[in-house]
Amino acid sequence: MSCNNIIRPDSRRKFLQTAGSGFGALAFSALTGQALLPERSVSAAAAKIPHYLGRAKSVIWLFMEGGPSHLDLFDPKPLLNELAGQSLPESFDKPVTAMGEVNSPLLESKRKWAQHGESGLWISDWLPKHSEIADDLCVIRSCVSDGINHAGGVSQMNTGSVFGGRPSLGAWVSYGLGTENENLPGFVVIKDTKSMVVNGVRAWGAGFMPASYQGVLFESGEQPIANLNRPPGMSESRQLQKLAFLNELNQQHYASRQSNTDLEARIRSYELAYRMQSSAPEAIDLADEPQETLELYGMDRKETKTFGRQCLMARRLAERGVRFIQLYHGAGSKWDSHSKMESNHSRLCNAVDQPIVGLIKDLKQRGLLDETLVIWGGEFGRTPMSEKGDGRDHNPTGFTMWMAGGGVRGGQTIGATDELGLFAIEDKLHVHDIHATTLRLMGLDHTKVVYMHKGRPERIDQNEGHVHKGIVSPS
Repeated sequence: MSCNNIIRPDSRRKFLQTAGSGFGALAFSALTGQALLPERSVSAAAAKIPHYLGRAKSVIWLFMEGGPSHLDLFDPKPLLNELAGQSLPESFDKPVTAMGEVNSPLLESKRKWAQHGESGLWISDWLPKHSEIADDLCVIRSCVSDGINHAGGVSQMNTGSVFGGRPSLGAWVSYGLGTENENLPGFVVIKDTKSMVVNGVRAWGAGFMPASYQGVLFESGEQPIANLNRPPGMSESRQLQKLAFLNELNQQHYASRQSNTDLEARIRSYELAYRMQSSAPEAIDLADEPQETLELYGMDRKETKTFGRQCLMARRLAERGVRFIQLYHGAGSKWDSHSKMESNHSRLCNAVDQPIVGLIKDLKQRGLLDETLVIWGGEFGRTPMSEKGDGRDHNPTGFTMWMAGGGVRGGQTIGATDELGLFAIEDKLHVHDIHATTLRLMGLDHTKVVYMHKGRPERIDQNEGHVHKGIVSPS
């Protein structure tokens, strides 16, 4: 091979100058399809082989922030109505509540209850549409948490700890499985309002893991991703030149700061943002959805349009390979019903009932429900004791969540609370168990999804979780 065209720098300065001149071309190449960071760093986000043949490829977590009342939705308690107006019986242990009103009169549930589906699942009239998906749901009535207030409850439900700062479940899933679509984030969060979720971005943060695993926030309106489109008047080639130069500066800064994962994540974000300019608009554009699909999600009604859009976006993201999609309804603890339970929950249930049922039905008819795990719940439930006469306090000692799809055995009820719905008494599932079971359904052994932090092996369940095998479908 001829070497006549090789330029041989005759000094160190000339060598560095020549090397530096080619860096922009390297950056340009990276932005047009290659990774900006070294391969060893990029491989962390690449798709990984799970420990088991898990059925679920994606998770859609429907987070009702503030604490929905299990006593009025999925866990009927006839004795509560019989004793309404009386104090908690002496035979019950006195709970620790957020507002401390343990001696307040018991508050009746005004709901009408019926059994639905072949499974005979109990559902109240606040969620009438849920009767159509009863046999797809695995209702867990015995959930428990350590978070007595919203900050601790939201933190633990997301990260496993009542104290902020640990990686969220979505980050652990991204760490354990990587991403199936390099042109979209592996972990997406969508809020229903401009209000911020309790604890802010820490609810979907990466904690002590590299920042690249944290969730990416989408808004629920017409433009879910801010600043995604190219500025008016800027050509693609001009944008690439600017990004290449920016990348050159970033790499120079990063060279001596490779332990700074926030900086690494920011550099990656530019790369991902560029790729998303071509992929994300299609993923979140609902214009190509037929009218019957929009109506299925309730987008033809004002009261259900917002959450319907969130659920439809979640389906589109899941079918495009996004691993973990978390939808917040009632962002800012809107489900928190210390007073006016009837009006508050009536409005909120009406807003989510049709969209949730639409999501399950749509996933099912597309053949996606078997590989998409849908989880519903809040950070805790509500007490049988009243507060302010017509509301309920926080209850982390016994509340309801449900799972569907993704390898879950539907049409069943797991666990039970006592006769007043205050304490879980049968088949308790702590938040750690819920996290461990979620990972198992995705093919991950929660005891093997470990991240070394300061010499200590860390897990999402803090070494306390157990997989509930009754939730997992045997087939």
